[in-house]
Amino acid sequence: MEVLGIDIGGSGTKGALVNIETGEMVTKRFRIPTPKSRKPEEMAEVVHQIVKEFNYSGPVGCGFPTVIKRGICKSPGNLHKSWFNVNVTDLFSKTTGLPFTVINDADAAGYAEIQYGAGKGKEGFVVMITIGTGLGSGAFFNGKLIPNFELGQIPYKKYDKIELWAAASAKERENLSYKKWGKRFNKFLKYVDLIISPDLIVLGGGTSSDLKKFADYITIETPVIPAEMLNHAGIIGAATAVGR
Repeated sequence: MEVLGIDIGGSGTKGALVNIETGEMVTKRFRIPTPKSRKPEEMAEVVHQIVKEFNYSGPVGCGFPTVIKRGICKSPGNLHKSWFNVNVTDLFSKTTGLPFTVINDADAAGYAEIQYGAGKGKEGFVVMITIGTGLGSGAFFNGKLIPNFELGQIPYKKYDKIELWAAASAKERENLSYKKWGKRFNKFLKYVDLIISPDLIVLGGGTSSDLKKFADYITIETPVIPAEMLNHAGIIGAATAVGR
């Protein structure tokens, strides 16, 4: 079965058709920049454009970059504050005329890794960390999702949330070396290790492909491994979430 998966990020919104039996993308990824306003109506229209690009008429899976409870946005995250309490599932369904399954984007990426990638067959408590505009996190116990583990929202010093200090966007904004940024990211991982004690941490998002450049600065005892599906994980996992 082929399902359209859409991955909404802080800088770009991507989509592709996915074979949910094999976890393989059967089309090239199509990307549209996320609107600078990051407001509901503008972002819904981008989602509509992606649906039209594939001339698609079935159920859609969508990874959304903040907390989603029963389809409702419960925190604006890095988006516009007007997203709070918006029923994202209803908004996207009304805009496109198609049924939507909307989950947290890091949960979606985790789905892909647990089903088809680095986390496949791994038992115990596995946490997926996505490094991008923010620090997303998806948690799985014996392969089953525990939704909305927003570990990037942990307050840290003068920052409202630690992702403002330790995400890839902070590295770019402050022009940090991999050494300086790697030590910040390691501090974040220390908090994760202390608070929830996972058995395995899988790193995803664009920066994870550069793991060799900052691996030496990761000092926690919990094993940390790179994701296998890289930038495609969000799309594949969103499609896989349909019907679950």
